[in-house]
Amino acid sequence: MKFGANTWIWFSPVTVADIKAVAPQLVENGFDMIELPLEAVNGFDYAEAAAVIKDYGLDVSACAAMGPDRDLVHPDTAIQDNGKAYIRHAVDATQTLGGTNLVGPIYSAVGRTWKATDEQRARETDLLVKQLRELGAYAADHGVVLGVEPLNRFETSFINLASQIIEVVDRVDSPGCKIMLDTFHMNIEEKSLGNAIRAAGPRLVHLHACENDRGAPGSGNVPWDDVAQALADIHYNGPVVIESFTAKVESIARAAAIWRSMEPTQDDIAFKGVKFLRQLLG
Repeated sequence: MKFGANTWIWFSPVTVADIKAVAPQLVENGFDMIELPLEAVNGFDYAEAAAVIKDYGLDVSACAAMGPDRDLVHPDTAIQDNGKAYIRHAVDATQTLGGTNLVGPIYSAVGRTWKATDEQRARETDLLVKQLRELGAYAADHGVVLGVEPLNRFETSFINLASQIIEVVDRVDSPGCKIMLDTFHMNIEEKSLGNAIRAAGPRLVHLHACENDRGAPGSGNVPWDDVAQALADIHYNGPVVIESFTAKVESIARAAAIWRSMEPTQDDIAFKGVKFLRQLLG
């Protein structure tokens, strides 16, 4: 396994200067990789960032930021088209950065919830499968894999469970479209984190290892032994990335409902967390 940190722990939006500042700290504290959110199109110089990351010997993954105008199942087809254009751009960016995994809720805007009938949900699922077939093929052609992530019920009403994304990914049936799971969301939605991970099996290409309060992994009530056993059971050897957010950036704090500091410092979330995860999984 390779252990990473998402720069949302410290920054939003991330810049090349931020990457230069945090990369040596990641290496010093035992990380193997860095994860970069792609908030704005061309929000930073991807080639320059790739050079910095390579200089420090880190691997990289990218995280999609799905906003109100980036939604693959929105009733407005213009918003759907903009969402597809954004994901294609994010695939290109991931390739330029030197990464393989582009992860996130690659279906709908974070925070958009709606009450759907069974018939409407079936239509929207059909639409998502169609969109992801196209985007998964584009990703595969560029050496990238989409890791599609279920979110908790407060952030989406569409894909909340591993079982739901398994159905979608199996129907898409593309090497460029797989699954990411996040223990923060799973801890809210799943009856058993271990069983959800085992159900995902070889479809799982990325894991966000996050505590129930977005603090340092190992400091809360996520059943980490269950997670570790399930990862061993499926012979998982992919990225394990800590994702959290800073309350100092108002826009991201509001979006992620971060109203207070979860640890004495943001560094503690990452650096204490990776020590725990290495002991648990290493």
